[in-house]
Order: sequence, then structure tokens, then C-alpha cells
Amino acid sequence: MSILPYLGILVAAAVEGEVVYSGAVVMVFLGRLNPLGVLVSGSLGGWAGDQFFFYAARGSLSNWLNRFARIARRRRAIQERMRRHATKFILAVRFLPGLRSAIPLACAYAGISPLQFSGLSLISAVAWASAIMFVIRSLGPTSLSALGIKAWWAPLVPAAIVILFFRWLSSINPTSEPPLERD
Repeated sequence: MSILPYLGILVAAAVEGEVVYSGAVVMVFLGRLNPLGVLVSGSLGGWAGDQFFFYAARGSLSNWLNRFARIARRRRAIQERMRRHATKFILAVRFLPGLRSAIPLACAYAGISPLQFSGLSLISAVAWASAIMFVIRSLGPTSLSALGIKAWWAPLVPAAIVILFFRWLSSINPTSEPPLERD
């Protein structure tokens, strides 16, 4: 048994996500790859991708973001909102393709503990890989396209989610913050 396909799955899951991992699960369905090897590779790859953005954003990124007056003024609101909802977001991160870099970046900016982020991110990655494997192995290799994954509008959904997430994250509750001055 060669380890190369599993290393490829790990790297691809870290960089991209569903497409290569789903293809690997189809290979499991066809009996060409080991299900446990694919599950572990996909889970660890997805987890590693989230870790990259979180740890890259700790420290210097916060200082860089504070150079932007609008973000700096909203820093406290962003941090409070992320701290309040961090567990939910981290557990959902692998299931929200458009937010896979945004959530780790926001968690780092908010000062979420590395132990909390990494632990919950691992749980999310295993759940994500398991869910894809379950769907494809249970419903067959065409199950994801039946759910609309290959629709023409599919790339627009993550883009819209990212925009809405950042608008929500940076919005300030009018009862707790004074209105912002216009630039």
C-alpha cells in the first residue's frame, strides 16, 4: 500500500477542501482506497488548513489590521462577538466553505485561545470528513451533485457568506456602543 495518495489527500484537504476529498471518498466507494486512510488524511488536512490561517494571523496581523481606522474602531465589538460565538463558529468552520479562512482569522484577531481553537477545529474536521464520507458511501458517488454542489451558482454562495459574516461581525450593537463617525 502506497502512502502517496493519502499524503495527496492531506495536502489537498488543507489547501482546497471538498473536491479532492470527495474524489478520494469515491475511490473508497469503488474499493481503490482504504476508508480509514482517506478519513484520517482528509480530517488532518482540513484541520491543518484551518490551523495555518489561525496561527498565521496571531500577532502581526492584528497590528496590521489595526492600521485600518474602521477595523480598529470596531476591534472591541469584533472581539466580544467572536468570543461569545467562537465555539459555534469553530465547530462549524469546515462546513462553511466561504468562511474557512475568515473564521480562523477572526478567532486569532479576537484572541481565542490556541487550545480552544485547535481542539474544536479538530472535532470540526473529523465531523466534516465523516459527513462527506457517510453521504457518498451511503448515497453513492453522485450524491454531492444531487445536493447542488455543481450548480453554476455554487461559487457565489461562499462569497455572499463571507460578506455577510464580516458585516455581522463588525456591526456594533447600538445599545452598547456610540455611533461611529463617518470617514
